[in-house]
Amino acid sequence: MNSAKLATWLAAILFYAISGTMAAHAETDPDSPDSPKAAQLASNKTDNGSCLKCHNGSKEIKVPNAPGAEEEMRDLHAIKKLAFGKSVHGDMQCVACHTGIKDGSKPHQAEAKTTGCVQCHTALWDTAKKENMTEERARLGVVVQNIAAYNKTFHALQNKDDPTRANASCDDCHDTHSFNVPPKGSIGRSNWHLTIPNTCGEKCHSDELDEYSTSVHGKQVMDQHNPKAAVCTDCHTSHGITNTSGESFKLEIVQACGGCHKENLKSYSETFHGQINALGYGYTAKCYNCHGSHGILSPSDPESTVHPDNRLKTCQQCHSGNKGWAGLQKATPGFVTFAPHANTHNFEKYPQMWIASKFMLSLLAGVFAFFWLHSALWYYRERKDGCPIVANAQGNTKSHILANELLKGPAKGKQIRRFSKLVRSAHLIFALVTMTLILTGMLVFYADTQWAHAVAQALGGPKTAGIIHRICATAFLGIFVVQLVYVLQKLLRSKTFRWFGPDSLIPNWKDLKDIVAMFKWFFGKGSRPTFDRWTYWEKFDFWAVFWGVGIIGSSGLMLAFPHVTAQFLPGWMFNVLTLVHGEEAFLAAVFLFTVHFFNNHFRPDKFPPPDVVMFTGSVPVEEFKREHTDQYNRLVESGELEKYLVDAPSRKMTLASKVLGITLIAIGLTLLVLVIIGFVGNT
Repeated sequence: MNSAKLATWLAAILFYAISGTMAAHAETDPDSPDSPKAAQLASNKTDNGSCLKCHNGSKEIKVPNAPGAEEEMRDLHAIKKLAFGKSVHGDMQCVACHTGIKDGSKPHQAEAKTTGCVQCHTALWDTAKKENMTEERARLGVVVQNIAAYNKTFHALQNKDDPTRANASCDDCHDTHSFNVPPKGSIGRSNWHLTIPNTCGEKCHSDELDEYSTSVHGKQVMDQHNPKAAVCTDCHTSHGITNTSGESFKLEIVQACGGCHKENLKSYSETFHGQINALGYGYTAKCYNCHGSHGILSPSDPESTVHPDNRLKTCQQCHSGNKGWAGLQKATPGFVTFAPHANTHNFEKYPQMWIASKFMLSLLAGVFAFFWLHSALWYYRERKDGCPIVANAQGNTKSHILANELLKGPAKGKQIRRFSKLVRSAHLIFALVTMTLILTGMLVFYADTQWAHAVAQALGGPKTAGIIHRICATAFLGIFVVQLVYVLQKLLRSKTFRWFGPDSLIPNWKDLKDIVAMFKWFFGKGSRPTFDRWTYWEKFDFWAVFWGVGIIGSSGLMLAFPHVTAQFLPGWMFNVLTLVHGEEAFLAAVFLFTVHFFNNHFRPDKFPPPDVVMFTGSVPVEEFKREHTDQYNRLVESGELEKYLVDAPSRKMTLASKVLGITLIAIGLTLLVLVIIGFVGNT
């Protein structure tokens, strides 16, 4: 075979191979112009090219409008070919959505309705799940989640004017023929973000758009093209848009605003308004209650709702004096200087808060540093010197408690009465009331913790918790005043009482000497000091109640009646009072459940807890002689010891006292754990 014939045969073989490959490709690729599907589309004139011949906008074509529309005819919907090609649907055939169209050459208005975005994407996701393609098609899953959120919104409801459609459908926000969300961080994404106000406003929410365009947010977006400024979806979300009067929206809007205004969110969260909001209840003032919603203006703008000239009117929207709305009394002019975003680190702007915070911080640091060190050293010293339980554990039967036989005569086997029934009753009520105050107060102080949410719900909400808190505060104050009056009148009528004597709770020079001697004993530099009727730590506990009632009580009283407080004091006092009230309550709670519990229940000499003297009223003579040696010697020398001798409480009384003591200790330690959780979560 010559070369010419060989070339002819090779060319023929190559031609048939290429033809066969193209035919095979056409059979397997539905988008190929030579595929049977493409041929079928072309024969029915339903391929994209045929559709775009009419829908490209180059021809003026009129079609009948929807029944009931103002105009009988409308322009044929035009599709931009380039934009469609770049969209997420650009590789799809028109008839994939417009399934009713069978022949594009014939009028098909009735058949042009789509299967619907929801049905299509849901079906595709179901298919992806069946084929285990959820990871590869994760974006479809996001779309389905958006659909689920949309179905719960007002937009998905049937339109009252046109029952054939929803209030807003996907295509109202997303042009399905050109929809393509640019990647995050791209210039295209920023430009797309800036178009959202017009998308929402031009078609449906024109009044809101007009108001928004004059706001600080709107000017940033529409005039200065700042993509970081807030648009509709930043506050209302995109697919899960809820009713603005609903509780969920009221709670979420604060976090939405705080996403940009983080510092203001933190300061707002420290106010009563913010604390109730953090608990999950939306009835207190939120961002939009003060600043407005769509028409937010700068505080320096005379038209702003938070401008000094308008502030009182804004406060009176809630604090209106209308008993039907939460029973709030009418706001007075003093409210104007309240700072809802005051902080403790800006001295120039909030000097009162800065000073108050530094004072409270110094107080807390000083009290805890001294008494925690005092407790730690005391524990170390008693453990080292030995106490009954330690000695027994080591096999040593010798105890530092004096044996009964050393106490001769009528004192043997007896107890010394230390506290009257009135004092013991007052102490028990004080304990219960104080613990309740701590629980109901700290749930607001640490409103963002899970335990605070659970407690608030269990109590019936913050309003009920607030009522309980005020009732307990009133009881606490009432018992305190009654006991104080009783003690004072008894002392004033006594001819032998000395204000700075051994029976007085007023601190004296001996207390200072005892503190110095105690620390010397802690470090092994001296013997343990002896005490009279009252030790220095017992006197501190007593006067701490006066301090607590004075600081916590007075601040709480002024916060409970803000309309009265604001008549005499400036509004910034509410900021200071809230800070002082909460910090002092924190100090009281932690001190009680650490230092006070240690001094009276958890010292090695007191082990095992509880010490029940505050429930039985008496203490064994041996223990009394050891703990209050000076008073014991004084009573023995004066011959008055027998006046204080009482029989030991019954076994039943002792057991009941121990159960009560352990219960109160358990409650106190539980409250301490809750406070620690809240404190750690806020740091």
